[in-house]
Amino acid sequence: MKVILLKDVKGQGKKGDVKKVSAGYARNYLFKNNLAVEATPGNLKQLEAKKRKLDEQAKQEKAEAIELKKALEKITVELKAKSGEGGRLFGSITNKQIADALKKEHGFKIDRRKIELSDPIKSLGVVNVPIKLHPDVQGTVKVHVVEQ
Repeated sequence: MKVILLKDVKGQGKKGDVKKVSAGYARNYLFKNNLAVEATPGNLKQLEAKKRKLDEQAKQEKAEAIELKKALEKITVELKAKSGEGGRLFGSITNKQIADALKKEHGFKIDRRKIELSDPIKSLGVVNVPIKLHPDVQGTVKVHVVEQ
């Protein structure tokens, strides 16, 4: 019996896969626990339509990420911090502060976890900070740290 998996099933496959399983396994386990539906022509059409919709949505998200990348590369975020001798900061500039400044000054709402700052910024100057906008798109923003 062919079934369409509605959820990931260990040992069988991922959500959306069409698998051939025994009739008893399908009736007694997969159908009862709403893990799968029978692979009828109507259900297969629905699956294909859902896949097309998800593909279009993924393309749209990638296009939006590319537009955001272009916009971010044009701006510079300026942050003020207290510093000592030699331009060393007393504290550090973290990804949360960068995200807050992007939202407050420029209106870009970016999750702080997407800002890939390997180490906190601990000195004055300009630093290029990478931001993961999409699995395939990575942008950069200039962060200018000035003395307060």
